[in-house]
Amino acid sequence: MLLAYLLGWLHLLTTITMGFLTSLVSILLLININSFASVLSINGKITDAKTQSPLVGATVSIPDLHVSVPSNKYGEYSFAGIPVKGLFLIEIRYIGYKTITQMVDLSSTSPMNFEMEPSVIEVHEVVVTGTISGTDNKTNSTSVTSINKADMLSRPSNNIIDAISSVPGVSQVTTGAAVSKPVIRGLSYNRVITLSDGVKQEGQQWGDEHGIEIDQYKADRVEVLRGAASLQYGSDAMGGVINILDPFSPAMGNINGEILTNYATNNGLSGTSAMLQGNTKGFVWRGRGTYKNAYGYNTPDGRIPNTGFKETDLSALVGLNKSWGYTHLDLSSFRTKLGLPDFERNDDGEFQDGDGNILTANQLKSRDLMLPFQDVRHYKAALNSQFFFNKSKLRTTFAYQNNQRRELEESFTEPSLFFDLKTYSYDAKYYFQEKNGWAPAIGVSGAFQKSVNKAEELLVPDYDNRDLGGFAYIKKTWTNSTVNAGLRFDSRHVSGIQMEEEGEPKFSDFSKSFSNFSGAIGFTHNITSTLNFKLNVGSAFRAPNIAELSSEGVHEGTRRYEIGNPNLKAEQSLNSDAALELHTNKIDAHLNIFNNYINNYIFASQLNGETIEAQDDTYPVYRYVQDNANLYGFEAGLTLHPVSLIHFENDFSLTRGRNLATDTWLPFIPAPLLKNQLRFEPEFKSSPLKNTWFSVGIDNYFEQNLFDRDFESSTKGYTLLNASVGSTLKINNQAIKFYITGNNLLDKAYINHLSRLKIDGILNQGRNIVFGLFVPLEFVK
Repeated sequence: MLLAYLLGWLHLLTTITMGFLTSLVSILLLININSFASVLSINGKITDAKTQSPLVGATVSIPDLHVSVPSNKYGEYSFAGIPVKGLFLIEIRYIGYKTITQMVDLSSTSPMNFEMEPSVIEVHEVVVTGTISGTDNKTNSTSVTSINKADMLSRPSNNIIDAISSVPGVSQVTTGAAVSKPVIRGLSYNRVITLSDGVKQEGQQWGDEHGIEIDQYKADRVEVLRGAASLQYGSDAMGGVINILDPFSPAMGNINGEILTNYATNNGLSGTSAMLQGNTKGFVWRGRGTYKNAYGYNTPDGRIPNTGFKETDLSALVGLNKSWGYTHLDLSSFRTKLGLPDFERNDDGEFQDGDGNILTANQLKSRDLMLPFQDVRHYKAALNSQFFFNKSKLRTTFAYQNNQRRELEESFTEPSLFFDLKTYSYDAKYYFQEKNGWAPAIGVSGAFQKSVNKAEELLVPDYDNRDLGGFAYIKKTWTNSTVNAGLRFDSRHVSGIQMEEEGEPKFSDFSKSFSNFSGAIGFTHNITSTLNFKLNVGSAFRAPNIAELSSEGVHEGTRRYEIGNPNLKAEQSLNSDAALELHTNKIDAHLNIFNNYINNYIFASQLNGETIEAQDDTYPVYRYVQDNANLYGFEAGLTLHPVSLIHFENDFSLTRGRNLATDTWLPFIPAPLLKNQLRFEPEFKSSPLKNTWFSVGIDNYFEQNLFDRDFESSTKGYTLLNASVGSTLKINNQAIKFYITGNNLLDKAYINHLSRLKIDGILNQGRNIVFGLFVPLEFVK
């Protein structure tokens, strides 16, 4: 076992090293090393615009260079080893002040000073998702919402998708507390891409019970793009993108880090994570370790057995930040064991095991998992580089991933199902010189996948997958408007291998190819300094996944026998998205409307009441078919700030999905949701407590009676009461942040429409209170 583990990592490191050498040799062949920019240091001062007093601890970032630095006690900041030539977007953030985003010429030798204006609203954040390079969100035509670490920590969550599900238009398909799959505007599974370390996460996304294998505490910020994004990301970005971003490297000579820990009362979830990173003369490094553990979660109807989990995450980064650009090698190891609640109830509603024995209170609350459970391991290496030439730049990513998914049903050591998926991927983007507001770019990307079954039970065959895509993009910027447009071509080839199960033929050889042209055009316009309009129209593409093409067997947890269809066509969509945003000192409002027509929408359906005998039981047979579909809806938000003390936030989201061929509703469409939160931020001038907040919120889930009759039943509406309190205690120069958050404080009995446990009548979590501590560490030269 140890030898196989070491060989796996040796193979991983060899692959990524070859990627690095290939990238470096290509660069040297293209240009002369003397064309690299020389070393430059830039510095400046951050002050209050009204009082001119220095602002201590303001965060100054250059997103495209992946570096940031805090201002010192004099409000001063400094970067070293920065490319001389070129325009870059700089971002300055400070709590209680309006965020500054501004294009700057790094060839200037003058100090770059910034004056920040006090504001209760922080807008104009820099985003990188859905754009070719970092940009002010006002000039980004796609709908992107950014969530920072503080926001994610201030609400109870079991995983990274749970932590961001408060974003309007974002929901989750859940299996208990451990598994969450993102749903964006009614689309999920292979229709939503999750990025981490700049790489598309590959972990058998087609499965209902497969979560996202990413450490939730590593995220410094998460950007959620609502809507199709095939132009930048190719196949599978039909519904949207979730981009999980690590913290930027510190400036040269600096070391920083963080320690966080929390405890949840509902399922005993304890999570602890520690990170430390530094920059020594351009050599950057980072290390993080995370451990989480929980037992079965509690509901108003009792504790649900075997819904606990254990998770261990290790990650590291090493790299160089130099005048010619940067190159970073990210390594991560994710492992989780999660229970699956597959137990019957007796006539008194008590859970019992397969022998009819009633599960005791100790068993229900045990942190040791019972059968069945999953053992999921995900190893990843990603080499991200950016090279600056005289007036252009090249960004490359080479990555290797190994996803191992074991399902243990009858034995604690021998899995019944075992998928072993290896993915090699590459991405390269070349940015031409920006001139007169025109910013063109071209890119190419691709991936090679091989999945092997390593257990006796088969649900999908062994398969190979090859992706190749390329795009051209251009953006034009005026004073108050931007226009961007692009065209992309993608191809995918999938081949399945003939296989037998228990000596009987089960899968036949097959080979399928899909290709498609995608395009998009976007427009933004600042109607006034406070009112902004966005419009994006485009097409998107998704090739069928391996389960849709060739699965055959019982899909655990869904209580159905699935049969794939090798004759499926690729999904193609025509989508539009428009937004109107208002940002003033007192009001923050937005309205996003969307419409998405999808040709050849793929879904599973039971035809003519077909059933089959399997695993000593009778199951309904579901076959994959396709029809044209239409998804449409809107998100609206209104935040009122009558005084700096009070924040009154209100969001409403609604999604509808129709099968145009049958004039019926699509499955897995979230219920309409209205969220209201009243937040108080008092200032205690003579107290060591800073940035204190109190909040109370109500989540109103409406009845969902527009559902797919083959899969679902209607879901009653319900209301959840939530609250939180937090503050920062300063001891000398060390900040200690603490918080207490509560969800479902009235212990409401409810089932979310997208819960996979709904079919068994299992409730969602009851009252949950989380106690948390977050300690940022700063060691500034």
